[in-house]
Amino acid sequence: MSNMEETQEQNDRPDGIRAEEEAAESDAIPGESEVAEDDRNPRDERDQVTEDVEKDDARKIVTGEARYTADYRDRFPELAEGKVIRSDIAHGYVRDIDTSEAEAMDGVYAVITPWDDAVPDKAYSSSGQSYPEPSPWDMRVLRKHVRYVGDPVAAVAAADTETADRAARKVDIEYEEREPVLDPEAATEPDAPQLFDSDEVENAQHGADYERNLESHFEGEIGDVERAFDSADDERVIETEWETPYQSHCVPEPHTTIAHTDEDDRYNFITATQVPFHTRRQIAHLFDVPIRDVRVTKPRIGAGFGAKQEMAIEPIAFALHRAADKPVKLEMTRREEFFALRFRHPMQMRMRTAVDDDGTIEAMDLYTLSNSGAYGTHGMTVANNVGTKPLPLYPRVPNVRFEGDVVHTNLPMGAAMRGYGAPQGHFAVEAHMDEVARRLDLDPVEFRERNAVREGDVDRSVAILKDGDRFARKIRSCGLRECIERGKEAIGYDDLDQPSEDHLHRGVGMALIAQGSGVAGRELGAAQIQMNEDGSFHLQVGGVDTGTGSDTMFSQVAAEVLGCDPEDIVVISSDTDLTPFDYGAYASSTTYISGQAVKEAAEDARERLLHWGSKMLDEPVETLVARDGEVYSQESGERVSLKEIGYEATYGHDEREHILGKGSHSTDESPPPYGAQFVDVTVDEETGEYEINEMAFAADCGVAINPALVEGQIEGGEHMSLEYATSGGLEFDEEGNPEVLGFRQYGMPRTTDHPPMETIIVETHEPTGPFGAKSIAELPTNGVPPALSNAIRDAVGVRVNSLPISAEKIRKALDVK
Repeated sequence: MSNMEETQEQNDRPDGIRAEEEAAESDAIPGESEVAEDDRNPRDERDQVTEDVEKDDARKIVTGEARYTADYRDRFPELAEGKVIRSDIAHGYVRDIDTSEAEAMDGVYAVITPWDDAVPDKAYSSSGQSYPEPSPWDMRVLRKHVRYVGDPVAAVAAADTETADRAARKVDIEYEEREPVLDPEAATEPDAPQLFDSDEVENAQHGADYERNLESHFEGEIGDVERAFDSADDERVIETEWETPYQSHCVPEPHTTIAHTDEDDRYNFITATQVPFHTRRQIAHLFDVPIRDVRVTKPRIGAGFGAKQEMAIEPIAFALHRAADKPVKLEMTRREEFFALRFRHPMQMRMRTAVDDDGTIEAMDLYTLSNSGAYGTHGMTVANNVGTKPLPLYPRVPNVRFEGDVVHTNLPMGAAMRGYGAPQGHFAVEAHMDEVARRLDLDPVEFRERNAVREGDVDRSVAILKDGDRFARKIRSCGLRECIERGKEAIGYDDLDQPSEDHLHRGVGMALIAQGSGVAGRELGAAQIQMNEDGSFHLQVGGVDTGTGSDTMFSQVAAEVLGCDPEDIVVISSDTDLTPFDYGAYASSTTYISGQAVKEAAEDARERLLHWGSKMLDEPVETLVARDGEVYSQESGERVSLKEIGYEATYGHDEREHILGKGSHSTDESPPPYGAQFVDVTVDEETGEYEINEMAFAADCGVAINPALVEGQIEGGEHMSLEYATSGGLEFDEEGNPEVLGFRQYGMPRTTDHPPMETIIVETHEPTGPFGAKSIAELPTNGVPPALSNAIRDAVGVRVNSLPISAEKIRKALDVK
């Protein structure tokens, strides 16, 4: 949609809505942070930003030369292999552990239990979040009170993996079993088994009631929701219910850690983590050692998707290392990844909306019940995002309420997973909006466009659970309507041919999508850049590349500022001894937070480049530009190469300097990227079977620093979203035993199962981000479930309100239609 068409559409809207938008544009936000100076450049003036630079490790990955954590085993001739012994009951107490047979085996170096001196008996949270962690400290390294099948109870270190496995089977554990509770609704009943005593949890969260297995309760409201519903026409009040299952991260590289002590008696961890600095702090706390004596190094990561935002195995590896007095490698099996590690939280949601006669939303009310599983890692914060990510798609709704309960059960832990509560929330909100439009005989797209966010809106629903308006935000960039129009065109929304067979029906569904760019007020990224004599640079950055290509993005941002090529910049990242501090790779923060720190560091270094250019050219600094590997004067045309500057600064006769730049970035801003997901489906009304013909996703991530990498993120995220919508999910028997233990049972879609995808990048400019960039990584995980549910509704007139969407559910809905 052109700017002229956008302006005309605004002028054509009802006066009340237009006046409300104008008021929003001028509405000041208390505590609003300053916006960075606009660095907008036309495409033809961009040298490195928005270029498809090859991912720096791409060739190493496809040739097998990339080194992951387990590949560092060759550094340690006496490396021990670790094995965890896990609970085979869902709830109970460990009364005795007999380790004698295992300890007597040749090649066994150590067997540790909760009572071992090497194992701290201290409460902590495994969630890699800011300090103090916004998750309860409710777990121990090894557990005497077990709360799910898979809880770590003991561990073995041995000469090799086979010996460790055999020794683990020799450990005999005696339990006192307790009745498990597996249903989140039943868990809060007065007679339900209690998972935690009050003295077993530190740092309890708001609304916690452990006598009712309630980890947290939260609620927030804007306006007067009940009054709005009471005054609404009953026929225009729509209520729906939704349910989502567990989802596995399916990381290609399982959790792996090598723990060792170096020659200076410092504790070293080579580990597949998204949060090196958080892990360092947590290890120091847990084992009561100084932070200075802990070093965490992240090698190449075979994806994280949030699973590695957890300090899930590092403490066990370290305890084994201390007990065995040898370097220890602890690597999870695929089986363990599917039942014992971390997953997306299952949720039940209820959504209610009141709409006036003009199709304007007057009130929204969302409730979520989240199954946190056995422990509370990320429980409250994920559940918060169920509302605070999708509800801001409609920021002008005057009456909004969001409420939730986070409940413990004797099932595996929910934790951080790509999207972080937003996929669950978008399924409820966007499928609900589609249902509202259809029941009220409104066009689903026009209904959304009437009510959806626009540039200039002030969004207070994002801060609905906060005290005050500090984190309310003004929307400074929003390409949502262009996303809708281009997505409609790509999917053929207005020109859909029906199949010739009477039992087949084709439909199209769409969903609006939003996310965030980091955690407002809870992020910090830092970077340092140093110039070499030949005009090349070393960039040290704490930001973590989890396979997304962020190291490549960092080099492009720095190169754009310094006027060199990205290949002239060596990126050193994620080593707590060598790189500046960074919160880590989560919450879609890397480009927006860490990238801005890199930009600031490069700008700091450029000041010194221009100083030396001015000295060597005898030209005023104000006339100089760094570009194409040179500093040149815009007035005289005189120029000097970065190499010449490097040698002069380092070895000059009358003045010398190591050219350095430092940057550190933190902000209360978290600008949302936006998207529109479209799904084209054909449904067989006789069987309920369906085929997805095509998917299209249009994304507004601001300025795409590297469009090819952005496309990769979108396509990968859509695949994960497709899996959530159509397959996957974990199942358990009546005693809490897992029934899904590998990819074959899990049913992850393969390449041959995947429908065609069209990816569309809509460029806007976010003034608070580096070169106008926002985030992209989590955005595309949110859209396929609601869009698919909406497409099926469009095709055969029935609604599937639980995931995964199956032929059986469609057939059942058709039977009762």
